[in-house]
This record gives sequence, structure tokens and C-alpha cells, in this order.
Amino acid sequence: MKLKNRLVEDLVFKSYLDEIMHNKKYLKMNRYLQHGNTTCLLHSIAVAYFSYRVCKFLKLKVREKELIRGALLHDYFLYDWHQKYKPTKDLGLHGRLHPTIALFNARKDYNVNKVEADIIVKHMFPLTFSPPKYKESVIVCLVDKFCGLYETFSKRAYFEIITKLATTKKERRIISRRINLYN
Repeated sequence: MKLKNRLVEDLVFKSYLDEIMHNKKYLKMNRYLQHGNTTCLLHSIAVAYFSYRVCKFLKLKVREKELIRGALLHDYFLYDWHQKYKPTKDLGLHGRLHPTIALFNARKDYNVNKVEADIIVKHMFPLTFSPPKYKESVIVCLVDKFCGLYETFSKRAYFEIITKLATTKKERRIISRRINLYN
């Protein structure tokens, strides 16, 4: 029974992922490294997936769609922060500015509601001072920190999550192609 529930939950997650990933502009996130060797795209998918899994594991009642969409868009800033903000001169600037930039981009390309906006703009708390308003925002904020640490200190990537969500060989090839297209 648990395996069946997990498969259904993964299909729910995948449906929201597909809704966001249809946009070629979103896939450009794969061009930019976020932490370690992990791209912004894979980082955002991992944060969304693990936020969703945490909620399921803890049996939290959350707005699943908003949680997943907000997490997928939380780092939708679309630039190489390693180049734009030099560590010596602009220390911390990207960390404080990118949530606002990500929200601006998300609102341009997607219909973002108030919960999703709160997730995006407050995921860097306490660096950005304003605390999350919704439990979905708190979860994404915490999971983002854990994923960032994992990606910084681990050699492994999140590709296995994406391929696991693909139900057929054809889907795995398509996802693989989509990601490699934007490297």
C-alpha cells in the first residue's frame, strides 16, 4: 500500500513539475551553477521534491500545488551569480537580492499567487530579515538550507530524482535531453 501511495504522490509532484518545466526560459536555469556542481534547475527541483516529501512524511496539511510551484520557482533569477557578484566585493549581495529578482521573473512568466510569492521572496530568511508567513514557506526555507549544504559538500547530483520521476524510458530520454539542452 505504501509503495502505491508513493507512486501516486510522485505522479502528483511530476504533474506540477511538468507545468513549470514546459517553459524554455525555466530550463535555462540549468546553465547556471548554484551550489557545488549542482545547477539552479536541479537544485530547485530537489528543493521542491524534498519539501513535498517532508510534508508527506510528517503528514502535514499543506497547499501542495503552491508548495511545489513556489519551491520550483524560488531561485528563478536567471543569471550566473558567481560572475555577477564577486565574493570579495559583493559578499552576501546575491543572497539578499535574488529572491526579489526570482519573484519578479516568476510573476512575468507564471501566474504566481500570494503563497507562492511568499515562498519565493522569503526562502532566504534570516538573511532577508522578513520571516515566512505560511507553513509552506517555512518548509521550503528549511529544505533549501539542507539542499544547499548537501550540494556544497557532496559530489553527487540530483539527476536520480528526475529520472526516478520518469515513468517510461521515453520520458527519461526527454528529461535527459531537456536538461542537457541548456548546459
